[in-house]
Amino acid sequence: MSSVLDGVRYHETILTTIGQTPLVRLRKLARDCPAPVLAKLEFFNPGGSVKDRIGLAMVETAEREGKLRPGGTIVECTSGNTGLGLAMVACVRGYRAVFCMPDKVSSEKVSLLKAFGAEVLLSPTAVAPDSPESYYSVARHIAAERPGAFLTNQYHNPANPQAHYDSTGPELWEQTAGKITHLVAGMGTGGTISGTAKYLKEKNPGVRVIGADPVGSILKAYHETGKITEAHPYKIEGVGEDFIPTATDFSMIDQVVSCNDRNGLNTARRLAREEAIFVGGSSGMAAWVAIEVARTLAPNDLMVVLLTDTGERYLTKVHSDAWMRDNHLFDPAITRAGDVLGGKGRAVRGLLSVRVGEPLRRALALVEQHDITQIPVFRDGDVAGTLYDSEILKRVLEDSRTLDQAVETLMSEPLPVVESDEPVESVTRLMAAHNSAVLVREHGALTGILTRYDMLQFIAGGE
Repeated sequence: MSSVLDGVRYHETILTTIGQTPLVRLRKLARDCPAPVLAKLEFFNPGGSVKDRIGLAMVETAEREGKLRPGGTIVECTSGNTGLGLAMVACVRGYRAVFCMPDKVSSEKVSLLKAFGAEVLLSPTAVAPDSPESYYSVARHIAAERPGAFLTNQYHNPANPQAHYDSTGPELWEQTAGKITHLVAGMGTGGTISGTAKYLKEKNPGVRVIGADPVGSILKAYHETGKITEAHPYKIEGVGEDFIPTATDFSMIDQVVSCNDRNGLNTARRLAREEAIFVGGSSGMAAWVAIEVARTLAPNDLMVVLLTDTGERYLTKVHSDAWMRDNHLFDPAITRAGDVLGGKGRAVRGLLSVRVGEPLRRALALVEQHDITQIPVFRDGDVAGTLYDSEILKRVLEDSRTLDQAVETLMSEPLPVVESDEPVESVTRLMAAHNSAVLVREHGALTGILTRYDMLQFIAGGE
């Protein structure tokens, strides 16, 4: 709620700017879908995520119920975003804040929380929820030991789904003029999807709600069978669980679709590069599920997907080529030749070449200095052929006088040329057809060369 003073409109605190986030249509990623796919961009919240909504709601509820008093301490176990929402509230309301996090979270999230004055404790990811070392257990211990501390407990706090029933649901209904037919949201605590779904289904019981769950989480299996299965590690942060949060109302969810790390994280990268929407891995997962479902819909349906947080928290992870390579997560179907060229770990990344008329001595020097195996030969700015190190060495060993011969006397056919936005899959097919390398062109100019070794190194990781 904004204030007005002598015609000046402003907000009393940052907290009143939470909510009313925009809907944006996904035009490129969902271009093959019969129904429109609209993304609700929750990173427009001041803390950069959907969790700002529940951070404020849980604190206000605790204040009303007398569980949190002036000078008290807010404690929570969080993958980062809820912590930041709570840290903002703590800063404005004068509380201390302590957050317990799994050690797989990005360093950006830890630094953000500390920037707001919060204390951050990291716990091992690969332990059971009831282990004394788990971030859930550490948070409970701190809340019990510190005077005036309150554990907001987002996984089991009714104020979590209620916040979305009060805000997210009504916003979507109003923004879509009641025409929404399908909702996709990631499942973690379950508060976002449960509260939003409850409101929408009260307005229209026919709205279909689909949960997005990472492969390795137990929520999809529990929704379908009612049984708790064994969880397995996964890289996507902030979604999925290895236990059942009571903040999740499974009766509000019509279907749960699993998404693996590769599809979810690469979709997050595609959102940035193709839609200019910069989000984290959980949003990429939700978008991937939404598009998969939207392909089956009718033209008069309307899909909305909640994109939960900003990609700025994952610059060293999802949006890092090196991290994606090291974790073997690149998807060749959406990786481009220019990505591989830019990720080459060698000292020389530009295009080394010789010109028609230059001596083989010049080409041999390039081979020795830069440890390269093929060299493009240019004539008047165009590629005329290719020199291979093995052929140069063979000729020189037979007769050292050939070093002074022109390069064109030994050159072979030119290498294939691909555009920088050519999918890696296409490049791989070219190399499989007896081409040891390809030249890469960007904006009309040849900018580099990719070899089979470069391709293997980029996809498999390592320097």
